[in-house]
Order: sequence, then C-alpha cells, then structure tokens
Amino acid sequence: MTEIHDLPAHRLAELIRSRELSPTEVTEHFLDRIEREDPHYSAYVSVASKEALQQARNAEERVMSDAPDDLPPLHGVPVPIKDLDPVAGLPLTHGSRLHKETIAPKDAGVVSHLRKAGAVFLGKTNTPEFGTSCYTENDLVPATRNPWDTTRTPGGSSGGAAAAVAAGLAPVAHGSDGGGSLRIPASACGVFGLKPSRGRISQAPLSLDLIGLATAGPITRSVSDAALMLDVMAFNSPGDQFGAAPLPRGKSFTDHTRKTPGRLRVGCYANAPGITLDPDVLVAHEATGQLLEELGHDVEEIPTPFEAHFHGLFPEDFQVLWAAMASTIPVPEGREEELRPLNRWLRELAASTPMPRYMAAMARLQRGVRSLMEETQYFDVLLCPTLALLPGPVGALTAEGPEAEFRLMTEFAPFTSLFNVTGQPSLSIPLHRTGAGLPIGVMLTGRPGEEGALLSLSAQLEAARPWAHRSPLDEHGQGAFRG
Repeated sequence: MTEIHDLPAHRLAELIRSRELSPTEVTEHFLDRIEREDPHYSAYVSVASKEALQQARNAEERVMSDAPDDLPPLHGVPVPIKDLDPVAGLPLTHGSRLHKETIAPKDAGVVSHLRKAGAVFLGKTNTPEFGTSCYTENDLVPATRNPWDTTRTPGGSSGGAAAAVAAGLAPVAHGSDGGGSLRIPASACGVFGLKPSRGRISQAPLSLDLIGLATAGPITRSVSDAALMLDVMAFNSPGDQFGAAPLPRGKSFTDHTRKTPGRLRVGCYANAPGITLDPDVLVAHEATGQLLEELGHDVEEIPTPFEAHFHGLFPEDFQVLWAAMASTIPVPEGREEELRPLNRWLRELAASTPMPRYMAAMARLQRGVRSLMEETQYFDVLLCPTLALLPGPVGALTAEGPEAEFRLMTEFAPFTSLFNVTGQPSLSIPLHRTGAGLPIGVMLTGRPGEEGALLSLSAQLEAARPWAHRSPLDEHGQGAFRG
C-alpha cells in the first residue's frame, strides 16, 4: 500500500489541493515518522513540531476557503531547511557549539520564497560545522548516518537533508552546495541533488558569498520535484553580485521535465589528479555513457579538465579558496578553540596565506575556467562520476587530524567542486547501485544558466531507468532495496 511518505512532493501538493489529503494529516505523518525513526539516522538537528502543526492548520483553513488554482505550488507540503539558513523563530546552530542557543530572528530569502509557496517547515536538517566538510558530523547531535547502511556516512554537508529524503522523513528538502554539498550526499544516499547555476538563487538579504561558490538547491527523489522546488526557490535581488537570467515569462523549469531533450552532445571523463576510482564507480560511469548512447545522444571522451585546463593545480588552488571561505565564519572573540579542528585549521591556513598567493590561486582558477568553457562549449552536457569512492564509515574522515581530513575529503569527492568554481548547473542522478545495494550517483553538468536542459535529460534518464521506487527496506538501514 502506498503511504504518504512514498508520494512525491508534486503529488502531495495535488492531493492537498483536491482535498484528498489534508496538510495536517501529511504533517502529522512526517512528524510521527521523524519521532519514531530519526534516532537511527540523526537527519534533523531540531524538529519544529509545534510550529509545523500550526503552519499545517493554517494551510488547511486556506484549502477549505480558496479555489485549488489559487493555492501556491507547495501548499501544505513539508520541507525541512538545512541548518545553515535561518528560519524565523527556529534554532540556527550552523552545526556549531558556538550557536547552540541561537534562534533566528528572520527568514533567509530562499526560505521566505518557500514559505510564500506554502511549504510547511518540519525543522532543521543536520549539517557539519558551518558546512565546510563532506560528511555530516558535529559536536551538537549524533552524526548523521546513511539510511542504506547506518555504519556509513551520508556525505555532506547537506547530509541531513539527503538522509531525511532517502529515509522518508521528508518528501523533499532544502540544501546548499559550496563544493559539492548537495551532490555528494545525493550520490551517497541515492537521491537527486541539483546545484543550480551561480546566481540562480540569490543569497539576499542575509548571506554573502563574495567568491561565488555556494548556492541553495533542492534534494528530492524525483526530477519533477527538483524542478518544482527550483521554480519556487529561484529569485534575484537588487544588489546581488551574481545573477542568472530568468526564464522567459510564463515558462518554468517544470516545463522542461515534460520535454524530450533532443539529441545532445555529451563530453565525459572519469579522472582527477592522484585519484583512483572505486571499481563500482567506474562501472556506473561507463554504464551511464552507454545508456546515453542507447537514448540517441552522442557521447565523446574528453581530456580531464583538471589537467587540460588547470595543469594539475586545481586541488591546491581550491584549498586556498575553501580556507578563505572558512575565514569568514563569525567567531566571537576568545572562542576560536570551540571550533572543530577542521575549521580551526582552515582559518589558520587562511591567516597564513599571503594575499599574492590568494590572488594567484584566483587568477589560475579563472584562466582555467575560461579555457574549460571555450574547449567544452561544443558539448551540451558533461558527464563524470559524482564521487570517486563509496561512502565510508562514519568518523573515518576525521581520524587522522584536519590536514589529512582535507586530503581524504578530496580523495572521496574530487569532481564536484570544479563546477562550484565555474558556476555551472550540476546535478547528481541516482542511476546505479552496487551489488550490495549501495547507491552510486553520476554527475551531469550543463552550460551556465541551462538547468532546463539538464532537467529534460534527467527526466529522460529517469524514465529509462526509474529509481524512485528504491528505498531502504527496514527501519535500521541495512542496505537493502524495496521494489
């Protein structure tokens, strides 16, 4: 029997509009599941039961008084928010002891857009401290665990969001991505994660991203839900440093999921400096290329961008940028030692990096981006693995200290951060799994501003190799599939 948590968000919205389900019924269902099952996963930092039920009751009153066509697109649909973005009146910890008592005074811009779209906020999903790592462990709550195998990491930094969607503790989730933080956990948890183009979703009015690496985005089970979420989340604000051209009036990203992509030119690669792929990852990558050819697309191997356009220096230069981002973490005077070791190390690295070294890294990266864009403009889509390795045990990345931790994170996820630097739209699509049942994502990247083409292709792949029916079989995440 299909249960509420098996339904995609767009279907929940339809059933609420038609009064076949009530927002209160849906919200209570998810809150009950969270209370019963989240102790196995630690997907949530905090659960907003009281606030969510009040939102749901308000939504129910509107359902009974308004015409269905007058209701907003996510009316009554539960959506948790990653605990790096503020929701007025809810905790805002940033995954850090420094903010364990902080309550957000107002919404982030993207949260206000979700609120206007009718979303019900279940709570805040778990994240590593300030989102600077590709696992989801902090000093506030237990580590988030992968629903497919609870001994393993779900990835990060949107690991709580991905685990919640994979485990049926939310139909969709808000996340963010500064170096792969949507796509990494999407691959690890077998869900769909979309990093939009730079500037597609404004960080106004509260957040700053002077480097342009980070953006909000959706984690979902289906392509249609990702498009629906992007339609709601996309906005520009006066004074934004970055902006993506809006869609033509009357058009939506959801429209693209209903269109065939046509015959596309796909450039693919599977190498990164000093990286050895897990054999299952390589099989998944090659199988995706074959599937694309079977669907009528032209697939061509290309030189690895890291060597061809960044001369093997991308990891070192990106580390300089990542340390610079960590240096902007707001730390009260005298409390630096309360940060986790990785963030202390990154901030010390930033403080000891001369400005000429920082500028040289930025210059090399920009030259590499220009070269890459010029050489790959022929291709409609780029294909590569999302991760180089399968997700490892919880705690494994932090065992040897912060410098080794950063190296191990790079070995785990060497591919994703490139497209934060270029600003291109990029997504992880859960097409594959190992013989033991662990999900493996593959990454598709489009031209700047062309999320629509990626969504059309993803919908075609989803129709050819459906994945939404796959789900962790038992409550304790033993790595089996249903369906």
